Amino acid sequence: MTEQKSAVLLNRRAQGVTEIILNRPDKRNAFDDLIIQQLISAITEIDADNDTKVVVLRSEGKHFSAGADLGWMRRMADNSQQENLEDSRQLARLMNCLNHLSKPVIGLVQGAAYGGAVGLAACCDIVIATETSSFCLSEVKLGLIPAVISPYVVRAIGERQARRYFISAEVFSARTAEQHGLVHIICDDVDAMSARCDEMLQQLAQNGPEAMIAAKSLVFAVSHKPIDSTVIDDTAHRIADIRVGKEGQEGLNAFLNKRRANWIPESN
Repeated sequence: MTEQKSAVLLNRRAQGVTEIILNRPDKRNAFDDLIIQQLISAITEIDADNDTKVVVLRSEGKHFSAGADLGWMRRMADNSQQENLEDSRQLARLMNCLNHLSKPVIGLVQGAAYGGAVGLAACCDIVIATETSSFCLSEVKLGLIPAVISPYVVRAIGERQARRYFISAEVFSARTAEQHGLVHIICDDVDAMSARCDEMLQQLAQNGPEAMIAAKSLVFAVSHKPIDSTVIDDTAHRIADIRVGKEGQEGLNAFLNKRRANWIPESN
């Protein structure tokens, strides 16, 4: 499946794997209100696609994304407070849709990831970057703040680091991003990053698709909550339900009988 949606592409990378591709390399993949809407539409479509088990978010060109498009920022500067509010709510919706996309999302980051692009990375489940990737929460340089991406970035890098980088607008390296939890894996270059993504996709193909969805939901269910009777009871129900479910039964049966589970592609 290859479908063009203006500057956003959907592409079937492999069986069960769909890519969302930012395709404005001439603009360093900067995004505006139209691209934000296209990304929301692409994410919504993929979330409802039963053939997609894993999602890869990546960009064409030298840079992942420079953040906000200059023309878009000029328009926003001339708009009313209400128009800016409506516009900001769309960006907030994008981050929420990506963060809560039910399927695993792998983000591939090359070159610069600035402003809102850091938010996109923070909303991915697994982030792979190159040695030369750089990150910056640059909003305060423009007299602005990284408002709608802040819940996701703070959860990714922690309050202490967020206080520094939100205020300083320093550029930080992929190694620093890895130390702070924003990046999981660093590769030598773009080719190595793509190869490492393929390896991760093979790893995920071993796992039950419904179980990965349930595991992602589990993280949201227990994160930042006290370990009280409500959480304990919820987690007990979750594992009991999945054990008796069709996929859980297949997985346990395959393991006990030392055979391949039926969701694993033959190529794996």
